[in-house]
Amino acid sequence: MPEDGERDPAVTARGPARVAAVAQVFVEDVDAPVVSDEDAHHLTRSLRVRAGETVVAADGQGHWRRCRVSPVVAAHAPDGPIGAALLEADGPPEFDPQPETPVTVGFVPVKGDRPEWVVQKLTEIGVDRVAVLRSTRSVVRWEGERGDRALERLRRVARQAAAQSRRAWLPTVEGVWTVPELAAELAPGALALADPQATAATGPLSAMAVGPEGGWEPAELELEGIARVGLGPAILRAETAAVVAGTLLCALRDGTLRPW
Repeated sequence: MPEDGERDPAVTARGPARVAAVAQVFVEDVDAPVVSDEDAHHLTRSLRVRAGETVVAADGQGHWRRCRVSPVVAAHAPDGPIGAALLEADGPPEFDPQPETPVTVGFVPVKGDRPEWVVQKLTEIGVDRVAVLRSTRSVVRWEGERGDRALERLRRVARQAAAQSRRAWLPTVEGVWTVPELAAELAPGALALADPQATAATGPLSAMAVGPEGGWEPAELELEGIARVGLGPAILRAETAAVVAGTLLCALRDGTLRPW
C-alpha cells in the first residue's frame, strides 16, 4: 500500500496505458486484429513502425491485446502492408471494465475548430460520455444533416484521441440535446451546470454541463433538480471550462485528486 500522500501506481498506469507500445489502434476483433487501411498507413508511413515493435490493438469496448508489428512491414515497404497481416498477437486478450462511475461532460459548441479540440482533450482526460448541447444563447446551431455530420466528425476525433491516450473504451459522443434532455438521459444520476456565480460542489458529482460563450439564460440556471457548480474564481472561455470540468470530475473519480 502506498504511504499517505503517495499516489498508487495503478492510478497512473492501467489497461493499454501500462504497455510500452509505440502506438494503439482500434480494431473490430482483438482475437483477429485487422488494421484499417487508414491506420495501416498511419503506422507505416507516419509513425514508421518497424518489425517487432509493440502496438496495442483495442476494440473500444474494453478488450485489448498486446501485438507486435509483423515482418511483413519490410516486405511491403514503401507502400505499406495489408492490414490483416500487419499485427501479430504477442499476449492474451485482456479486458478492462468500465469505471463504476462514468463521467459525463456536456458543452455548447462554439465557432471554428474549438469543438474538435474540446472533444480531443475530454477524451484524453478520460471522460466517458461527451454530450453536445444547444441552449438559448447558442451561436453555433447544429441541426439536421449539419448536426449529424458534425457529430460524426467529433466521433472520429474521439477515436483518434482515445488511441493516442491508450484508452480501452471509446467515449460516446452524443447530441444535439437541450439541458433537460441531457438530464433525462442521465437520470437517476445528477447533472450540474457550470456557473461562475456558484460555489464548489459539496457532494459527489459525475456529470456537468458547460454553457455557451454568453453563459446560460436565467431560465436554464433555474431548471428544477439541476444544481449549479463553480469551476473557480476566474471567468473561463467556454471551451476551457469544458476541459476544466472534465479534468476535475475525472480526477475526483480516479483518485488523482482528493478533497481537502
